[in-house]
Amino acid sequence: MINSRVSNTTLIKQEAKRLGFLSCGISKAEFLEEEAPRLEGWLNKNMHGEMRYMENHFDKRLDPTKLVEGSKSVISLLLNYFPSEIQKDPDAPKISKYAYGTDYHFVIKDKLRHLMNFIQEEIGEVHGRAFVDSAPVLDKAWAAKSGLGWIGKHSNLLTQQVGSFYFIAELIVDLDLEYDTTVTDHCGTCTACIDACPTQAITEPYVVDGSKCISYFTIELKENIPTEFKGQFDDWMFGCDVCQDVCPWNKFSKPHNEPLFNPHPELLSMTKKDWQEITEDVFKKVFKKSAVKRTKFSGLKRNIDFLKD
Repeated sequence: MINSRVSNTTLIKQEAKRLGFLSCGISKAEFLEEEAPRLEGWLNKNMHGEMRYMENHFDKRLDPTKLVEGSKSVISLLLNYFPSEIQKDPDAPKISKYAYGTDYHFVIKDKLRHLMNFIQEEIGEVHGRAFVDSAPVLDKAWAAKSGLGWIGKHSNLLTQQVGSFYFIAELIVDLDLEYDTTVTDHCGTCTACIDACPTQAITEPYVVDGSKCISYFTIELKENIPTEFKGQFDDWMFGCDVCQDVCPWNKFSKPHNEPLFNPHPELLSMTKKDWQEITEDVFKKVFKKSAVKRTKFSGLKRNIDFLKD
């Protein structure tokens, strides 16, 4: 039995690599004891702002066996999205690098489907579900538990080899596998992310007040952006990469090799003026399959207008 566990684990990790995932780690599907009080405290302080969905399914967020019946293993996967080029005009409103290309939900779900099919073909009758940050799963906690990195002071997953510019996804399956061990925290005394956050959203090391984060304001918040934050957005119109950009570990980031993550040809060359005068037709063309569609044209326009002097 142990041998099959080891060989099945090896098979899964090899296939994950073949599918283009950066890394694959596995942990036991069980209650996340350390995360429970942390999540409860964060919600009680209303750090999720208008993201009311964060309050739902509290027990499922912490216990994968309540999410997937009979689950035994959480397979965590990382997929690199670091681009080879960024927006050219230094004065143009900025888009978070993860949203340059095709919406990652589609790209990753496709890869997860292939991986699940592979497991069923090679190993036998295995049941499970795939997750890409759209269900009550604590992605970063599982990735850290699976030895893929540690959670940094900016609350993103970090690895010494490649930094933090990657997506996290999971397969939760009813299959016993070999479990990985956690890695140590390598943030040390560094406070680069805390010092650089334009809206002081990192209230203390490892705690981000989501309701003050530029990503929250530009993507999640449907109402008007509070005027007290005027002039604090550092030109970000969709998401924000500041805490990642300043992190010393991200000097090890290497460009992805996923063609679907390449931006629309016009995106990187658009000037400040182009963005300020953007029409709905241009929006639809440039962001045809992009995650930026979440804000809709009206939302992006609101964000761009908020950046105006």
